[in-house]
Amino acid sequence: MSSDSLVGLVMDVGGVLTDLGGFPASEEPPLLGAVRLLRRRGVRTAVLSNAQGYPPDAGWRADFDAVVVSGEVGMGKPDPRVYRLTAARLGLAPSRCVFVDDLPRNVRGAVAVGMVGVRHDTVAATLEELDALFPER
Repeated sequence: MSSDSLVGLVMDVGGVLTDLGGFPASEEPPLLGAVRLLRRRGVRTAVLSNAQGYPPDAGWRADFDAVVVSGEVGMGKPDPRVYRLTAARLGLAPSRCVFVDDLPRNVRGAVAVGMVGVRHDTVAATLEELDALFPER
């Protein structure tokens, strides 16, 4: 698949967007900064979270084109329907989306519906992967 066909980014919150990667807690989470940058470059962005109480900071919702929270939609990861719903809310086919999560079973669920899966391990590795998947045009 060509990275030119990837135009959507779906991120988990807990353990991904909240991962400070060693940066001081007073700074913006590095992956949130990456989301903002990619969105300015035309990438459609979404949160897909099983966490209760999202968003931790109400201002985050403005950084995403769609927010899907399991408790609000009645299904959660790794249910295939929730990935399809999230892609639909972005107006995209799942195959045009990248999904980032720290749990392998959730990444496998996204891949099963056609998304490109990225398992978040470290902030640096995830930033590198996003840079490769969404090269500046």
